[in-house]
Amino acid sequence: MIKTETSPKQAFYDFYLDEHQNIACRRLHFAGSSFGLLGLAKSVKTGSAKHLVKGIAAGYACAWVGHFFFEKNKPASFKFPLKSFISDFRMYSDVLRGNLSLRDRKFDKAR
Repeated sequence: MIKTETSPKQAFYDFYLDEHQNIACRRLHFAGSSFGLLGLAKSVKTGSAKHLVKGIAAGYACAWVGHFFFEKNKPASFKFPLKSFISDFRMYSDVLRGNLSLRDRKFDKAR
């Protein structure tokens, strides 16, 4: 039998996904990440940072509502801000590629 070790990145992402089991929380994270990306795009287009700041604020607001009201836990970004930011976009990518579901966890393929 071959023993495989989990990389630190994968271990954190597994933890991150455990903190995002509630579908409403996932949906809010997806919407929040979309707001952040839209804010970034508008900032690049207009040359103004205010749209980026608004997008980031909307993104975190959505995520934190998901955690406090639906997931009933503290956002991982409180303890691991950079790792959580990266993992959020990895989760966003997994949703876009069909590896994580926004309908039901039974359709998840990411693990």
